[in-house]
Amino acid sequence: MYKQKNLLTELIVLAIPTICEEILSTLLQYVDTAMVGHLGEEATAAVSTTTTIGWLIGGFLHSIGVALLAMMSKSVGEGDDVKLKKLAGQAVILVIGSGLMVGILALSFAKYIPAWMGAEKNVRPDAYKYFFIISIPMIFRAAALIFGSCIRATLDTKSPMIVNIVANIFNIILDWVFIYILDMGVVGAAYATAICYTIAGTLMFIVFMNKKKLGISKENLKADKELLAEIGKVALPAAGTRATASLGYVVFAGLVSSMGTSIFAAHSIAVNAETIFYIPGYGLSSATSALIGVAYGERNTQRLKAVMKLSTAITIVIMLLNGALLYIFAFPFMKIFTSSVNAATLGAKMLRIVAFTEPFFGLMIAMQGVFYGLGRTGQVFIIETFSMWGIRILFTILCVKVWKTGLTEVWYCMIADNIFKACLLALAMYGFVKKKLAVLMEKG
Repeated sequence: MYKQKNLLTELIVLAIPTICEEILSTLLQYVDTAMVGHLGEEATAAVSTTTTIGWLIGGFLHSIGVALLAMMSKSVGEGDDVKLKKLAGQAVILVIGSGLMVGILALSFAKYIPAWMGAEKNVRPDAYKYFFIISIPMIFRAAALIFGSCIRATLDTKSPMIVNIVANIFNIILDWVFIYILDMGVVGAAYATAICYTIAGTLMFIVFMNKKKLGISKENLKADKELLAEIGKVALPAAGTRATASLGYVVFAGLVSSMGTSIFAAHSIAVNAETIFYIPGYGLSSATSALIGVAYGERNTQRLKAVMKLSTAITIVIMLLNGALLYIFAFPFMKIFTSSVNAATLGAKMLRIVAFTEPFFGLMIAMQGVFYGLGRTGQVFIIETFSMWGIRILFTILCVKVWKTGLTEVWYCMIADNIFKACLLALAMYGFVKKKLAVLMEKG
């Protein structure tokens, strides 16, 4: 048996900063939603309308980080410093390339996105302005996400956390100044978020460049076709996973938006409120991916299995406790984000429904962390696509367009998707560990 106490300590030490980082990153959106929410339902809808598009953009950038984390942590485990430094050089190229490409696309289509999302005409102008402004510093957003993953691959999870603490402090201060003191409303929230992205990206770049293990040099800043192709093999399925999920969220949000501004506002705030309760799971998943990658590089099968089992168990327990808290404090939590009693009441009802399924969400997050740490992103993509579109979207269309049901039934569709996804990922991982892990470790 692998020493569980030592592994538990190592996992907790790595996970605490990543959990804090995820929570603080989520606060960026929380602060906007909470402060803007007190301006009324239309302002809330303006900020929330493009949220799923933001997830799509973040998902693409995150997929590059997933690939680099898997490959760089494996290099750390193998002790291959040469490849590690080459990968760091490719990360710089990818930040610049992806940041420019995504930024140009986002700014080009910003004007049309609110209409595509089904926002009402009175909401569209502010929604457009918000999305356009926060898309301007896209290269900095790419730097924060991708360089952050590279830093975590070296088993340093504290530095990204500190960067996010600083960025979020600035965001809270600027939100207050722009929204309330300068009375800029939704536009003010956008300026605060854009400045926060710029600060986070700049600081993450500074930390990245000062990492001795990564040793950035002019030679490593040249494009390496073989390495980029290797990164692409891992990143493309991960990008596909986030794209199919985010596009699913876009369609899902669009369907809910067509039910009316009040319902959409309650739905959006409830989704944002729920986020804080599963963020610890994502933080633990990020630390798990790094440890799995290192164990894979070391060819340590026993350690790899121990990390997988311990991480899964801890994540499920955390999500079980969070589900109980979510159920108990659903209404008070909703009131933090909106002054509308109707929106808070409806949103609280949704949160109490979803609270019972949080352990399944935890299982799904844990399995994704393991698969991503191994660099095996294809299975996750297949399961995500099938479940999102075959369950959530299909049945939501039936509920909204055919059966004309309410928001409760729509959330049941979302819950069914999460449970199905968790079970499929767990079964896929069980089969992989039983039949293919030994072969994979031998091949490297």
